[in-house]
Amino acid sequence: MPSFRNGRRVDHRADQMFDLVADIEQYPKFVPLCQATSNRRRVEDGQGRAVLLSEMTIGYKSIRERFSTRVTLDKPKLKILVEYVDGPFSHLENVWTFKPEGEDPMAPTCKVEFYIDYTFKNRMLAAIMGAAFDTAFRKFADAFVARADEVYGKRRLPAHGANSTPS
Repeated sequence: MPSFRNGRRVDHRADQMFDLVADIEQYPKFVPLCQATSNRRRVEDGQGRAVLLSEMTIGYKSIRERFSTRVTLDKPKLKILVEYVDGPFSHLENVWTFKPEGEDPMAPTCKVEFYIDYTFKNRMLAAIMGAAFDTAFRKFADAFVARADEVYGKRRLPAHGANSTPS
């Protein structure tokens, strides 16, 4: 099963990054390979958590695939869990976590961790899309950081503070 993990320090608050990643309907504007998204259902629990049934269309060259996922948005824990429901995969799980730096939950920087594990049902599709997915996942962190800078503004840090660091 292909998997990809990335951890990165970003110059935005953890709650801001959570909100940005939770806004799935904006993905076609900036996420590599993402062509369309829609949320078909949303159920709130009244305690800051929501479960969505989402649909995404991904594309590479002339190939287009649509799949459905159950997305658990757990704002109190600053965690997003994406679980496969239907489509071209036999397995897909994606986890995002957002950790404020230091003790202050409103710290101006945070660590964003991204993990995805997936398997295509069709070997031919896996061969064609696999390399594109691998490249796209390597660009995901940059895409979300660039989007955060666009939405929340880019912060200037002292020279010794790097904009982001892979882990």
